[in-house]
Amino acid sequence: MTPTSIRAIVLVCLFGAVVIAVEVLVRWFSVNRAGEKAVNLRLKMIGSGRSHGEAMNLLRRADSAIPQGLPPIIEGWARKLERLLMQAQVTMATSRLMLIILVAPLAVFFLLVLFMASSNMGISFGRIVISMAFAVGIAGFLPLMVLNWKANRNRKKIQEQFPIALDVFVRGLRAGHPIAAALDLLTVEMPDPIGSQFGIAVDEVTYGAELRDSLQNMAERWDLDDMRMFVVSLSVQSETGGNLAEILENLSKVIRDRQSMMMKVRALSSEGRMTAVMLTVLPVFTFVMLFLFNASFFLDVANDPWFVPGFTFLFILYLIGFFTIRKMVDLKV
Repeated sequence: MTPTSIRAIVLVCLFGAVVIAVEVLVRWFSVNRAGEKAVNLRLKMIGSGRSHGEAMNLLRRADSAIPQGLPPIIEGWARKLERLLMQAQVTMATSRLMLIILVAPLAVFFLLVLFMASSNMGISFGRIVISMAFAVGIAGFLPLMVLNWKANRNRKKIQEQFPIALDVFVRGLRAGHPIAAALDLLTVEMPDPIGSQFGIAVDEVTYGAELRDSLQNMAERWDLDDMRMFVVSLSVQSETGGNLAEILENLSKVIRDRQSMMMKVRALSSEGRMTAVMLTVLPVFTFVMLFLFNASFFLDVANDPWFVPGFTFLFILYLIGFFTIRKMVDLKV
């Protein structure tokens, strides 16, 4: 064979290998995407080998119990953190997560101090303060902001999914399913986050809890009035009787009308809420990015005797503005 024919055969084989590899990757990606859309986190955990009880405890964070005897303020912060992690669907233990959040800023701070010492920049009190602020901002504040964003996204999504879940539940009742079977249908048909939450309620009932108590716990975990109205409707129907499917259908209509009103309010207040987001995130983002790309901008002036008082005063003003803006944009409908 001539060198030209050998080269042509090699190129054809190479082309065929690339086509096969691309096809395998595309098929693998499409199958994984279809699987992600078809099941929720609870079903993924059960499919990976965990039992229903383990999945239930991880999703509702039953293993992350708050220690007794804490001061009221710290206990309140701990409960808010637990609710935040549950709504963000974080399955890691709170103690381990908090250890990471506490150790990461210390690691970043010591790396900065090591960098200043190795580059002969000198270490002063002002540079230590600015390094600590950068470490807390990039390794402590930003992860908490991401968790809060994820929790708010899941909470908004579960509000949007709840009327659809009621419609599926009503169809199950009208098809002749009992209440428990209609709820179990939601755990399979509905995606996250509401599919996993109804799955937790069904698992609690399976392990001996009352259905009303399980649904009430779900409503309290997410602090949603729509879920509370659903629990009240089930309780009233179980005590007085009546057509539950019709009751829940009317409830679904009321929830949709209420969400329509909330969307109008959000549309009218969108400018103020976006301004609040920009005023809250932009200072931290600008400080972190500027420190990453031009650290000398802060380190060169950190030796000035007025730097620490000025920086502390700016931080206090930022906190005052942060809490003031949160109060201004916290609209109740």
